[in-house]
Amino acid sequence: MALPKKKTSRSRRNMRRSHDHVAVPNVVLCKCGEPVLSHCACNACGNYKDRQALTPANA
Repeated sequence: MALPKKKTSRSRRNMRRSHDHVAVPNVVLCKCGEPVLSHCACNACGNYKDRQALTPANA
């Protein structure tokens, strides 16, 4: 089995892990003012791309 000859430094270890982070979701504001994920219908008013896609949750 292969074994490392030298200890991996903190800098090299962290450079290798630089792409392992969790991406931040893209949140935009709906016309009603509620935050909603982009390309998803709003849960508060039910609008998606200027049309009524769902029945509102509080109706």
